[in-house]
Amino acid sequence: MDVEPNRPSNEDLRRFALDRLAEDEERLEQGHAPLLDEAERRGRLRILRSDDGRELLLVPGSAHAQDERVAVPFEEKARWLREEVERTDDRSVLEMVAAAYDTHHGWQEEWRT
Repeated sequence: MDVEPNRPSNEDLRRFALDRLAEDEERLEQGHAPLLDEAERRGRLRILRSDDGRELLLVPGSAHAQDERVAVPFEEKARWLREEVERTDDRSVLEMVAAAYDTHHGWQEEWRT
């Protein structure tokens, strides 16, 4: 089995994403825009409410819900996303969330898929 030396493990991606979410919460407390919100504006990913409004959904790109009127508040997005990242083993989800923070100094370009 070939191992890619620069490819992070799921746990590396998980830790990177969780650390960035924590930093974003600190940024918000200090009156700065979270980097996750910036990633959404750039079309990297989108966190939307489900059609019935009961759940949140993570989608790649700049998708929009049909009836989307109000953006999901950062605090709600961060809480939900943290739970998703902590419990998932879906590498594509971990990569998508980690890549939202590709402007962070800890991001490594060779992680990009």
